[in-house]
Amino acid sequence: MAIPLVNSIASWFLKKRFHQIELFLKYPNEVQNELLLSLIDFAKHTEVGKQFDFASIKDYKTFAERVPIKNYEGWQDTIERSRRGENNIFWPTPIRWFAKSSGTTSAKSKFIPVSEESLEDCHYAASKDLLCMYLNNNEDSQLFTGKSLRLGGSKELYKENGTIFGDLSAILIDNMPFWAEFSSTPSSKVSLMSDWEHKMQAIVDETINENVTSLAGVPSWMLVLLNNVLETTGKENLHDVWPNLEAYFHGGVSFTPYVDQYKKILPKSNFRYYETYNASEGFFAIQDQNNSSELLLMLDYGIFYEFIPMDVYATSNEAAIPLSEVELNKNYAVIITTNAGLWRYKIGDTVRFTSLNPYRIKISGRTRHHINVFGEELIIENAEHALKKVCKRTKAEIVDFTAAPVFMKGKEKGAHEWLIEFKTPPKDINYFNELFDNALKSLNSDYEAKRYNNITLNKPKVNIAREHLFHDWLKQNNKLGGQHKVPRLSNTRDYLDDLLKLNT
Repeated sequence: MAIPLVNSIASWFLKKRFHQIELFLKYPNEVQNELLLSLIDFAKHTEVGKQFDFASIKDYKTFAERVPIKNYEGWQDTIERSRRGENNIFWPTPIRWFAKSSGTTSAKSKFIPVSEESLEDCHYAASKDLLCMYLNNNEDSQLFTGKSLRLGGSKELYKENGTIFGDLSAILIDNMPFWAEFSSTPSSKVSLMSDWEHKMQAIVDETINENVTSLAGVPSWMLVLLNNVLETTGKENLHDVWPNLEAYFHGGVSFTPYVDQYKKILPKSNFRYYETYNASEGFFAIQDQNNSSELLLMLDYGIFYEFIPMDVYATSNEAAIPLSEVELNKNYAVIITTNAGLWRYKIGDTVRFTSLNPYRIKISGRTRHHINVFGEELIIENAEHALKKVCKRTKAEIVDFTAAPVFMKGKEKGAHEWLIEFKTPPKDINYFNELFDNALKSLNSDYEAKRYNNITLNKPKVNIAREHLFHDWLKQNNKLGGQHKVPRLSNTRDYLDDLLKLNT
């Protein structure tokens, strides 16, 4: 079959899905309520279903009153039983797969259940929807005339007690439908290589002669790969390597610190960037408009959403609200109930709504990844936007960063200490620091109040990291690969002190 015909058929098939999307756009709260009741009904004969008498739950209010909100630690013992091969505990169909996530908030590994339903109706459905939305917005697209270069995690799959665990990306690749394998590069064999550093060169060697039309992966690791492609080929930009490259689908970490570096190696003005919001627990949101930083919350993937306002999170007044009660521009912790048996589960992310019709969001950070030692409520979004602003002024480029508090000692004021690895350092780090401090003040009124006349906080302290520091730290902690992230902000000094010891 000729490639243009494949492109036409795929485009037609994916666009048909758009009519289903329009249903939850028009009736979002009805779709969510119906979904919740179907999840409850499906799981009523499980151990958890019997414990909370799912059979008698007929509305959200009863569900919220009866079922407690839990984080991973609250579900850990139950999940471990499932990993040992017990069935029908929290989900009626057997759970064969567990996505291992070391995360950045806990030293312990997390094993997130992945059901057949979540694979098909959430993760794979989202991949198709992403293409559906992209094609709907870009009718001239030639995406299917070539292949998508995907960059996932680097770990293999492991069998234990009849169940299998590994990176989510490895699980997805291992179960990938034929159409996705046909349209992707590198091969599954290379994608699943466990040695990250050897894998990077293997991907370069296998893909530089392919007709790559799109990229998909985490921005930090994808940038490393793409720079390796340019180094290997001797080309000035990626369009010289792949002339038909038209889009990059990214997620996992914020794109803000990397956008300028991508524009340098992808200089075409009509090159498109599309963001996704997915995790081991599910696929949540997709950018549905060209040139937008807003993500459409996907409401029919078998995931029911609740939200805790961050101003009451982890307090005695903590309470969740359904989607129908959220407000614009407030920070919320995300709570999910899923078709893999996670019931009222805290995923640890925070979002804010930029639109209520339809429901669109921006990811604002992590519930534990912020600095609030002095009441300053500094979140990742503040830090990334401030750094982007200052880098533009000083013509600096950042590879990675992390920050932690400097705790008060006696009469000495507190502060924030930053460790930043630059690709292009600023000419004057003191001037950079002054601009950075002012940018944070302009973005965060709580931070500004604590910095006023140095009442609580002194000026931030910025350390310059040596080349490859964060890479070496990740390698030392066995965290190299597409699914692992450098912790950005922390209320403790554990990460920062570790990195400072290596910064010699």
